[in-house]
Amino acid sequence: MSTKNNSLASLIDRRLDASRFREQHWEGTFYEYLDIVNENPAVARNAFQRVYDMILSYGSENYTQFKQEVIRYKFFSDPIDNGADAIFGLERPLMQLVDFFKSAAQGYGTERRILLLHGPVGSSKSTIARLLKKGLEHYSRTDEGRLYTFSWRLPPRMHPHHHDESEQIVDCPMHEEPLLLIPREARDEVLAAINEKLPEGKQIRLYGEPCPFCRKVSADLLEMYDGDWKKMIDHVKVRRLILSEKDRRGIGTFQPKDEKNQDSTELTGDINYRKIAEYGSDSDPRAFNFDGELNVANRGIVEFIEVLKLDVAFLYDLLGASQEHVIKPKKFAQTYIDEVILGHTNEPEYKKLQGNEMMEAFRDRTIKIDIPYNVRLDDEIKIYEKDFGPNRVRGMHIAPHTIEMAAMWAVLTRLEEPKKAGITKLQKLKLYNGKSIPGFTEDSIKELKEEAPREGMQGISPRYIQDKISNALVSHQAQIDKAINPFMVLNELEAGLSHHSLITDEELKKEYKELLAVVREEYEDILKGEVQRAISADEDAIKRLAANYIENVRAYTQHERVRNRYTGRDEDPDERLMRSIEEKIDIPESRKDDFRQEIMNYIGALALDGKKFEYNTNARLLKALELKLFEDQRDTIKLKNLVSSVVDDETQQKIDVVKQRLIKYFGYNETSATDVLNYVASIFARGDSKQDD
Repeated sequence: MSTKNNSLASLIDRRLDASRFREQHWEGTFYEYLDIVNENPAVARNAFQRVYDMILSYGSENYTQFKQEVIRYKFFSDPIDNGADAIFGLERPLMQLVDFFKSAAQGYGTERRILLLHGPVGSSKSTIARLLKKGLEHYSRTDEGRLYTFSWRLPPRMHPHHHDESEQIVDCPMHEEPLLLIPREARDEVLAAINEKLPEGKQIRLYGEPCPFCRKVSADLLEMYDGDWKKMIDHVKVRRLILSEKDRRGIGTFQPKDEKNQDSTELTGDINYRKIAEYGSDSDPRAFNFDGELNVANRGIVEFIEVLKLDVAFLYDLLGASQEHVIKPKKFAQTYIDEVILGHTNEPEYKKLQGNEMMEAFRDRTIKIDIPYNVRLDDEIKIYEKDFGPNRVRGMHIAPHTIEMAAMWAVLTRLEEPKKAGITKLQKLKLYNGKSIPGFTEDSIKELKEEAPREGMQGISPRYIQDKISNALVSHQAQIDKAINPFMVLNELEAGLSHHSLITDEELKKEYKELLAVVREEYEDILKGEVQRAISADEDAIKRLAANYIENVRAYTQHERVRNRYTGRDEDPDERLMRSIEEKIDIPESRKDDFRQEIMNYIGALALDGKKFEYNTNARLLKALELKLFEDQRDTIKLKNLVSSVVDDETQQKIDVVKQRLIKYFGYNETSATDVLNYVASIFARGDSKQDD
């Protein structure tokens, strides 16, 4: 073997763990399994208990948002796949989801209900379902999440053809919990012994009977051994069960087909007519295929995609399965199941069937959890950064704020118009995102949320945004520039509205286009702010300005004079300088004394703690200083000359400095920094021409 091949082989070998393989393929007797249960009763948990424990196993963190306690469950960040299916910003619906599993795990009744995730298209319903299925698969492979099932060692005389003298190994077709083999008359006592050391809510509950196949086998063996249960149980081989959707073990997914082709046997299994001849009867469980989706998902979870598109007969099967934990196939014995039944549906489907009589029964047996769109900007941004981050998009520069502006528009379409006077949708968005706006408190935000309980249940889907960002990335212009910017994406978003398949209302299209104009205006303000900060990012100059301002404010508040460093004379504090800075952050004349005293009190409080005042620790003052410095330097840079073809060398040098600051501090590259400077220059030029008029 070559050295290279040997090296590759060693890479494989390092990843393989033989001991883990042996653990996951453990086999033993029924009595050995009882020892395992005695040592670790959690192996015998039901499906709801297992899902709940799985979610909790990843930990959680608590925080307060708008005066309300919020729990963030780390499981929904998808630690299994490094965040590939991470859910952002849906903490409250996810808290409801976890509460559902908690209640079901403790046997409070929700274990007899269908879990229905309801929300607009693209609101993460499928992702949540996928996470739960994937999580359960992974959990079953861990020591903490292990579970067991069993096989039968059938003697030759139980074969349909006696000439075969070898022992036959046959798996329980439902992958059932081995404890179900304990006779009813002994079960309560065994469970009591197991549960005596377990806290309330963690106790093992065992319902139902073995499946028809296992009932038949155990009955035949008991007859063979004249009722000796011990000899019957010697034919049981317990083994570790690893849940797997691709192998159809404990994880099922059902997608409705054309109504004419729907058949309930797809859920409940069906008689195998080829085996009837072999076993002599259509009621013999050995002639039955336990391959329906409800059979397959036993011990785990079954997902019903677009559950309300199911035929009514299917819905009846589901109701029985959830309420009684029983499958009732046509012309066949009933089968007990232990699984989470999860469905999801879109808003139009739910509304369509609300008047249906069957829907009443369905609603009565479901726990509906609304899964809305994000209404918090930072969380929406995270969705797109996952898909269009530097690791995914290579060789292409995404200009700063590109994703942010697309996300901002998406969130704006989902917000309801505020009923409170004097607040815009954009301000509402900023408040929800944690930005403080004068005159609004956390109580105000709570009121805004309470007046719009269905907020996030309509609007633009993240999928639409993702599609349009993708379009922008592959556009002709992007391929030339090797870059995209917010304007390119916003144009794509607007162009797509004219043929959006889900938005047919012209008034709604008009409203969404108006919101795009709001976003463009906000983007202009952001750009102006960044260029202003880049121009005023001369640290020495801003420090001198800050020191000068503080010196004058101190003298003003203490009714003292200031020494002129040039003339050496004592003069009155420079009112003109102080007001030129304060006006930049809208401090009116009537409030100037309060603001100046506030600054001095802040400096005094720092001094008491042995700390020195730094201008950049006070956000309002920093903004005022930056704007003042920008105003002072703007004319020397002659930014508006950029829109003309004449720029002298001195000005060009200053512009180059600003450009490098945009690259260094704000994430631009050479091209996007130049574009931004040109654009902002054109804004200022427009403003100047308006003033001239």
